[in-house]
Amino acid sequence: MTTTDRASAAEPTTAGRRPKPPRRRLVAVYAGLVVVPVIAAVGFVQLDRDGDPGGSPGGTPIHVPSAGDGLGRLLLAVVIVVATAKLLGAAVRRLGQPPVIGEIAAGIALGPSALGAVWPAATAWLLSPSVMPQLAALGQLGVVLFVFLAGLKLNTRLLRGQHSIAITVSHVSIALPFLLGVGLAGVAYHRFAPGGLGFMPFALFLGISMSITALPVLARILMDTGLFGSWVGTLALTCAVVDDVTAWLLLALVVALVVAGSAAGVLTTVALTAAFVAVLWFGVRPLLWRIEAGRHGGPVPLGLVGLLLCALATEWIGVHAVFGAFLFGLVFPAESRWGRRLDDAVGGLTLTLLLPLFFASNGLRTELGLLGTDPAGWLWCALVLLVAVVGKFAGSAVAARVAGTSWPEALQIGALLNCRGLTELIVLNIGLDLGVLSPELFTMLVVMALASTAMAAPVVNRIAARPRPAPDRTPAP
Repeated sequence: MTTTDRASAAEPTTAGRRPKPPRRRLVAVYAGLVVVPVIAAVGFVQLDRDGDPGGSPGGTPIHVPSAGDGLGRLLLAVVIVVATAKLLGAAVRRLGQPPVIGEIAAGIALGPSALGAVWPAATAWLLSPSVMPQLAALGQLGVVLFVFLAGLKLNTRLLRGQHSIAITVSHVSIALPFLLGVGLAGVAYHRFAPGGLGFMPFALFLGISMSITALPVLARILMDTGLFGSWVGTLALTCAVVDDVTAWLLLALVVALVVAGSAAGVLTTVALTAAFVAVLWFGVRPLLWRIEAGRHGGPVPLGLVGLLLCALATEWIGVHAVFGAFLFGLVFPAESRWGRRLDDAVGGLTLTLLLPLFFASNGLRTELGLLGTDPAGWLWCALVLLVAVVGKFAGSAVAARVAGTSWPEALQIGALLNCRGLTELIVLNIGLDLGVLSPELFTMLVVMALASTAMAAPVVNRIAARPRPAPDRTPAP
């Protein structure tokens, strides 16, 4: 080995390593570009304070937000609401109820009906008036996204092969409770209608509130009870599809009647709504499918922008943002990769965070104390529940039995279609915002929505557990 080779072997390998800079140079750079500027800045600030004629350090004091102000208070409220909703949702699930029951009850528990009645200062601090508008706005955004997801997952193919019985049962499950709701409005108008509201919008809205079936909650109950995919479950879902579409159309008409006020205004709103539906179905829908047919499909932001634009369009027309979101979900290519990506992007945030905030806003509007200790208020509440159950449960069951199903199947269908859930709460909040419902009647209808939803799964399970008589296999003589 030569001298050069030995020298090379003795040197450490430095490939890929940078030489360390001199420490003195680093100290000089740090002192000149960090220490000196900081000292100079402090000196300038001190000079300005000494020259201030008022002698105050900086003139007008600056308010530094604490954890109890602004964003800190909002984040604390969000944490409390979501945690309460998930805890109660898990608790009711152990009792055989869908988690949405506990999530809805969480809003009521945090509001004036429970915590507010026992410890008003806690409710005022946790959900202060300054925070509630922000929670309500986030909750409304969650409702728009949720309704879009409901339209996106609406399987209209369930209508195939079930047309006659499904249409009969679904129309009876809408028409009969709607008629009973209008009849109830005739009795309740003078007692519960807000001042200055005409009888027609009050009666129509009360009829709609009796006709609702919560399609997403119904699907969840079918999965929990093992009926998803069965004939009874498929028929109930098919009827719920027709119920949902019809209910949103009726709601759009009633909102147009309330907002427009005059016959000409209603016709204008209906015409604009029809034009929007036509553009969405014949223009936007084919465009979405062409975008999806591309090599990589459509980006999620494009779908979100389209969703919000449709919601904005129907809000501007006067039939509420949820109608546009629902229609956009119907025309969106749901079973495509684009649809699945959008569902994944929107679903988790909506169901986990935004909807519990809507429940909290809804719960703060629900005051069981308005019913008071007067038995008359609770009798009215019982009457509302009775009308709702008779119209939806009994009407659907009788229609299904007449259409050819057995009594156990008919009763299961009636119990399933009587489930109102979150969809009912969305409709009721629209009515309260429009001034169609008084706070007292709103509370009664919320109680009705919770009771009708809570009774669905136990009734279905009880009917399924009943022993069936064995078929008579005795040969004929």
